Amino acid sequence: MGSKLYVGGLPYSATETQMEALFAEHGTVESTRVITDKFTGKSRGFGFVEMSSPSEAQAAIAALHSTEMDGRTLTVNEAKPMAPRTDGGGFGGSRSY
Repeated sequence: MGSKLYVGGLPYSATETQMEALFAEHGTVESTRVITDKFTGKSRGFGFVEMSSPSEAQAAIAALHSTEMDGRTLTVNEAKPMAPRTDGGGFGGSRSY
């Protein structure tokens, strides 16, 4: 088990400071990140928290999964590695224009 956690169901107003305070009750927080839309800069409702050890990450999952933050139910679990992108981005691969 890693120490990086996925946090879904975040209120759109949630800040990294608020996430750090929430998770710090369950161990040492190494980093927090709220994912934002690259065009609007607004939260997308999820983020990541990195705890200093796997046991602290497990404690945070046990304590915070399915709890509420500002009326929204949190999903907290181990973050999965990001899948490599194979589409090349842009307009969709090998089309000629």
